[in-house]
Amino acid sequence: MSEHTEILSATAAAAGERWRPSLRFLAVWRRHFLVWRKLLWSAIIGNFGEPLFYLLALGYGLGRFVGELEGLPYLVFLASGTVCSSAMMAAAFEATFSAYTRLDYQQTWMAMLTAPLAVEDVVLGEVVWAATKASFAAVPILLVAALLGLTAGWGALWVVPLVLLTALCFAALAMCVTVVARSYDYFTYLITLLLTPMMLLSGVFFPLSELPAALQGVVWLLPLAHAVALIRPLMTGGELGHVLLHLAVLAGYTVVAFGLAVRLARRRLMS
Repeated sequence: MSEHTEILSATAAAAGERWRPSLRFLAVWRRHFLVWRKLLWSAIIGNFGEPLFYLLALGYGLGRFVGELEGLPYLVFLASGTVCSSAMMAAAFEATFSAYTRLDYQQTWMAMLTAPLAVEDVVLGEVVWAATKASFAAVPILLVAALLGLTAGWGALWVVPLVLLTALCFAALAMCVTVVARSYDYFTYLITLLLTPMMLLSGVFFPLSELPAALQGVVWLLPLAHAVALIRPLMTGGELGHVLLHLAVLAGYTVVAFGLAVRLARRRLMS
């Protein structure tokens, strides 16, 4: 424990007492990318296959019974929701299970902190990498939806940066759990108590208007509903509303969660 403290103290002295945003986090991102590149095809199949099967099975199967929702064929309605939920789940999984392995079992974080990197650089690199990897999972679904004729025009290209913002948001939130976790079992709480209910209730599979008014108010406090509210109109050609509010919620969650994750990470590493 004292060795860890010495490393962090030396790192803090080298980086300065007050951390300033820089591009040093890209070294962390590059390290993870080079590792991921060796497992490229298995990663693509794992991240891309399951959401695509959900889209096709539910869209074509259940869609025959549902018909239309909000004036859209169910497959079209579901495609935009699947892009959002895939970004959320892929970012959260990378920022929990994979990041925790590097933090605890492999001690990769401590090794990186012997370089001229601050804790903030490592956490930011992890979050940005998780968001990048999640984009690799969600954007192909957007492409498949476009090839199937489920998108409306070139406006759907704006979905790409929104997917990245959504993934950043959930990667930062998941990182808050990772830096306090003492085993992989901790992530069950995140997935079971937060991510799965959010996916089921935030407009991915059915409109929010079908929920009781009180529950709608709770759901609008969560970030996934705001991601769906932005991405679905862009993919389907619908009317965008309250754009700045939705963006502010996603950005706000990201910034606050990142700051909290850094504080918790420093406390863990110093203990």
